Formats: sequence, structure tokens, C-alpha cells
Amino acid sequence: MSWRDALPAVRGKLLRDEALAPFTWFRVGGPAELIFLPEDEDDLADFLRGLDPAVPVTPIGVGSNTLVRDGGVEGVVIRLGGRAFAKVEPRGENRIFAGAAVPDAILAREAAKAGIAGLEFYRGVPGSIGGALMMNAGCYGSETKDVLVEAYAVTRSGEGVTLSNADLGYTYRKSARAAAGDLIFTGALFEGAADEPAAIQARMEEITARRETTQPIREKTGGSTFKNPPGHSSWKLVDEAGWRGKLFGGAMFSPLHSNFLINTGEATAADLEGLGEAVRADVKAKTGVELEWEIKRIGKA
Repeated sequence: MSWRDALPAVRGKLLRDEALAPFTWFRVGGPAELIFLPEDEDDLADFLRGLDPAVPVTPIGVGSNTLVRDGGVEGVVIRLGGRAFAKVEPRGENRIFAGAAVPDAILAREAAKAGIAGLEFYRGVPGSIGGALMMNAGCYGSETKDVLVEAYAVTRSGEGVTLSNADLGYTYRKSARAAAGDLIFTGALFEGAADEPAAIQARMEEITARRETTQPIREKTGGSTFKNPPGHSSWKLVDEAGWRGKLFGGAMFSPLHSNFLINTGEATAADLEGLGEAVRADVKAKTGVELEWEIKRIGKA
């Protein structure tokens, strides 16, 4: 008997052999053996407690920073959506709660309405809060660790946990605690500083204008492809190696921003990952600098 024949009862949705491409910004990749869309945190915890512990579990958010390989993903893919994970609520004292499914830009907007400054940078971060917690997402000099009070998650064994900022062990684009792979974030509490909503909104409009002119935000892309190596800018290394705008199957590094990998319309996941690996090898050969993927690549080739 397959593990899929002995699944726990759920209140959410279970989708079998479902294509993952529509769930990602790159719009590529094979199917998931099972996708679980939990109704709420209790539904998620109950499912994980009842699931065979040998079955791999992979959380995805809005898929902005995720490349699903063409062979698909084994086990269960968990995607949080719906009202239970999409709440945004000011909590007083310049604090604001956001569910894991809340887009980063929505958190920035709601914080501005509440007169909470310091979260403006989220206007320029693609993706949702769950992903921001996983990778210490940030831009323009600010990161998640700068504004996070605590995060809430369910472990692979179905236990609800609260983690402080320090518990997560944040460094550049990484959480040491999340890297263990047993957390599914459900929400977080953030803290900023008081300011006039109009002033906060003006700063967010500057971020929006900057993104519009410097990033291919309307393409099928995953945001920044590589982390910035110490002392270097990834976009500059890719550009100087001659890869800006050069086609590789249906994949290309954007002519507008050379650290943005894009699907020109007909790319496979193999095209996209293959181009990234070719660029990494070329940059290493020419400069000795090792580029590290920022985009999360999951599944079988």
C-alpha cells in the first residue's frame, strides 16, 4: 500500500499528481506527488502528526524564489493559502502580525497605514512572509532580522512552536534554524518605529519606482538568482562574464538586471538551472569567485 492510501483526514484540500508550474513565478517544473492546502494551523498540525514520518515534506509559498525541476517533487508539497494564513493585524507598540501567506508588499502597505516605519523594504521583496522568514529576505540595506520579533511555525512532527529572532540564527539570506528543514512557518510578529503614514508611503513609492526601472518584475523570474559573494555584486560578475541577455534554450539572464534569471516563454527547468550552473562555472573560471544560488531549487531533474 502506498503512503498516499493512508493519509490523515483533513479539512483543507489534497491534490494528487498536480502540476507545480502554475504555483511558481518561473512557470516551469513537474508535478507534486501530493499538494496539501491546509484550512488552518490546526489542520496543518494534525496532518503532519498523522503523516508517515518517512514521507518528505516541502513547503512552498507563492513560488517567487523557487525553481521546481522537471521531474517534479516527491512526497508532500505544502502550500499555505486562504484567510487563515493571510491575516495582517497591527498589535500596538509599533508591532504588526502577518500570516505566512501574506505577500511581503502587503505587509509593507498595511504597516504604512498603521504608521509603522521600518518595513518599507518589503515593498521591494517578491514573495510572501513564510519565504522571508526562511531566508532572511531583504533588499536596499534592510533584512527580515532587522524587524522580526518572533516567528510561529509547525514542525514536521506537528508541534506548534514560537521562535525568537535569535532562535532563527539569521545571517545573509539564511536561517540556521530553518535550514534544518523541519519548520513550516505560519506567521510572524514584526516591530518598527512610529512615523506618519504619508511619509512611509512616499518611501515605498520610491522603492517601487526603483524596482520598475531596474528589475524585470513583469517577466517570469524568481528575483535575485545568486547571493552576493563577500566584496562582490552578483549582477556585476554575471554581466562582466558576458551573460547578460544571452539565450540558453528558453532561459536568459535579463538585459535589464543581470542577476535576474528569466523564462523567455519556452524554458524548461533544466534550461534555467543549466544556465545558472553554466554562469557559475564561467564566473569561477574567470574570477575565482564562487556564486551561490539564492533561488531554491527543488525536485528531481
